[in-house]
Amino acid sequence: MRSYNPKHIDSFGPTHRAAPDAYGDTFHEVRRALYSVHRPPPRRDAGRGSGIVRTASPVPLKKPAPMTKMPDTLALDARRATPDDASLTDSIGATSTPLDLAAQQAGTQTLLRGLAILEAIANGARDMRAIGAALGTTRSTTHRLVSSLVQARYLRQVQGGYLLGPKLIELGTIALEQMPLTAVARPHLEALAEATLDTIHLGVRDGDDVLYIDKIPGTRGLEMRSRVGHRMPLASTGIGKAMMLDTDPDTWRSLFEAARRALAGVNFKPDNRPETSAFLQRMAHYAAGGYTFDLEENEASIRCVAAPIRDASGAIVAAVSVASTIPYMPHDRMDELIPLVQREARAISAELGWSPPQGTRRIKR
Repeated sequence: MRSYNPKHIDSFGPTHRAAPDAYGDTFHEVRRALYSVHRPPPRRDAGRGSGIVRTASPVPLKKPAPMTKMPDTLALDARRATPDDASLTDSIGATSTPLDLAAQQAGTQTLLRGLAILEAIANGARDMRAIGAALGTTRSTTHRLVSSLVQARYLRQVQGGYLLGPKLIELGTIALEQMPLTAVARPHLEALAEATLDTIHLGVRDGDDVLYIDKIPGTRGLEMRSRVGHRMPLASTGIGKAMMLDTDPDTWRSLFEAARRALAGVNFKPDNRPETSAFLQRMAHYAAGGYTFDLEENEASIRCVAAPIRDASGAIVAAVSVASTIPYMPHDRMDELIPLVQREARAISAELGWSPPQGTRRIKR
């Protein structure tokens, strides 16, 4: 029986050296090293001379020579073993055909157009002509996209055009339920509503706007144009200004100018919006006190008191406000509401992990 030679890939075959192939010699060196670990070299029984081959314990192997070129298959495995998604994406993209890429781009464009239709209808577009003008698409393309959205219940057809559909209401409700801030804040908003009888708002920042994510209407029979999902410029609302308190005067000025542009077409009678210098002075005063007012700057005859909500890092992540009309919100009462609104805002912040800095006076319940 032929003895095993570890230099051979097959110990029972003829002595040979594998011919180089596409992987090169390095691949065969790695293969021999792996084969030697799983199949250690045999040895003959020293005492009996019976020709029986016994398997010896694995022996230390010489370190394989450094790889000068990694085979393609091993290189792919190495990429899969790393957390670098970019390299894997590159490798996948490199194998995509032009047809695949064209299909992906077409699918992305269709998705974006569908979302643009929802935005256009949310902003007031109703019929095919207005929707197509907002998107810049042909009538046939617009009709095809709108029909798909109606079928999926993202839109509903009514006399005279289209409105947002029930599917969006379902998703919006789920989105609010999944936002922990609303669940944490709700009991505190209800406490404010019970104590004041006024309208209570909870909002977060969205770019240059405040996005209302919860609202409890007051019990005085008054209606305000604010609603959940509605946006208003930060610098024109008390709740929005509360989320600006930690920013610098240059940011105050920039957001004030953005609010002016956004409300350029709104007719204020009387116009109580301040000039830039007066606005900056008010913001400095608000920042020192940790609260803000809306003095009919966003809606005629509506005033509000607001305070910021902070997370565990101390950053302002939201704000809460109490709003009502002038007869129920004279300046004296606004001053009285400051500690009440701040108390609930700080209570919400505490549940989000915030703790006041040393030396900050806590307001007792």
